[in-house]
Amino acid sequence: MLVLKIGGNEIDNREFVTKLGRAVAALPQPPVIVHGGGKEIRQLQERLGLAPQYIDGLRVTDAESLSLVQMVLAGRVNKRLVASLSAAGLDAFGMSGVDRAGIRAQKMHHPNGDLGFVGEVTHVRAKVFTHLLDDGVTPVLSPICYGPGGSIFNVNADHVAVALAVALRADELVFVSNVPGVLQTGQVLPQLTIIEAEALIADGTICNGMIPKINSALRGVSSGVPTVRITNLAGLQTGFGTRLTRTVPIANL
Repeated sequence: MLVLKIGGNEIDNREFVTKLGRAVAALPQPPVIVHGGGKEIRQLQERLGLAPQYIDGLRVTDAESLSLVQMVLAGRVNKRLVASLSAAGLDAFGMSGVDRAGIRAQKMHHPNGDLGFVGEVTHVRAKVFTHLLDDGVTPVLSPICYGPGGSIFNVNADHVAVALAVALRADELVFVSNVPGVLQTGQVLPQLTIIEAEALIADGTICNGMIPKINSALRGVSSGVPTVRITNLAGLQTGFGTRLTRTVPIANL
């Protein structure tokens, strides 16, 4: 079973979305897809005169911003992906974590400030997704999640993807971004263990926006996902990218 997390950097590009639909349709079985959309959220906030705020890379989501986040993620981006997947011949179903309370969350507390309606996953109703997969349906999930008493939280899409992969006992979690993998001296590293990845963060080889991606990948591997891969759209089709595992596979010893 496969969980795909689609980053938000190119998700507004029509050509990328079309190619994504074809690539997913070529997979041997339907995956669960989780998507972001931070770039479009930021653009809409700026257009409406709202200044995006972040604490340690996490978007502060007040009540007004939460409405925009839902509009972009559960509306515009989600339906764009579902339409592309459907055009490629898939039986795609767009949803958020609020639907059927599939992904439950609680408020995330941060030591450096109040994040507002930003949440962290507390529970995944695995059957919501396995029933769809068993019927040959591809779930397309925006990371808007269900909170206590019917509250709604904006949750980091990487975190949702990891929680889903763990709950569904996925064979692999793939982060599809705009880079082919973890680079060292311009070359993609095909394999990393937890220890090796942590060392590359410490020496600055892994830096900037790749750090939270690697940290999410490490969280997945540490929580029992056998393999987490970081790649781009081409790598999704070819199997290329950087694979993170708990230890080095026997074949590579």
